[in-house]
Amino acid sequence: MSGNLTLDDLAVPLRVLRLLSVDFGHLSAPSVHVSTIYPERLELSFYDDLPGFEAWREALGVAPDAVTYRMQNDGRTGTLSASVDHAGATVHLIAYADVVAPALVGGAA
Repeated sequence: MSGNLTLDDLAVPLRVLRLLSVDFGHLSAPSVHVSTIYPERLELSFYDDLPGFEAWREALGVAPDAVTYRMQNDGRTGTLSASVDHAGATVHLIAYADVVAPALVGGAA
């Protein structure tokens, strides 16, 4: 649903952002995204902050086995993602982190 939405149409995820800032203001600040494409979703993104992702996952009650791990960028970037319904909005957590290449055994490449 995009098109001619108003700011009022994004009230649910914006309200949830306000609630999260009150309840979890002590946690790492994520990048925040609200979109007219997904007007019921609040996205919290973490760049090179896996501990921040984990703290938010725990705070929102997302089970560890509900987290999806994927690789992108030719295996150089790992992503963690999970979603949870919270106060009427879908809160989508996503983390991006560089993947460290394992040390080569037996010498340099």
